[in-house]
Amino acid sequence: QVQLVESGGGWVQPGGSLRLSCAASGSIFSLYAMGWYRQAPGKQRELVATTTSGGSTNYADSVNGRFTISRDNAKNTVYLQMNSLKPEDTAVYYCNADLLGVAGPRADYWGQGTQVTVSS
Repeated sequence: QVQLVESGGGWVQPGGSLRLSCAASGSIFSLYAMGWYRQAPGKQRELVATTTSGGSTNYADSVNGRFTISRDNAKNTVYLQMNSLKPEDTAVYYCNADLLGVAGPRADYWGQGTQVTVSS
């Protein structure tokens, strides 16, 4: 059984920083792309940033230059460093992983979500 466990959310004032972590655990055969998505109240879930197993990255325009995604393949962990946070970044942030479990098949897995609140 595969699990994605997120940590690092919380409350921060505008202009502040937070770092999210997401660790994939269980019977994983291969881990491909990993990423972060977010969903604000009343809005659809949207892509924040993704990274491939080779380290290529992709960012939403709204966070480009402020957020940095990285991963530690040895730990099956992806991080999201969020700087210069704005109130509009307030959302539940979800970790996503495209992986092949030992029991197969290849599929998308999601974490439980972590709340990020930016306000004064």
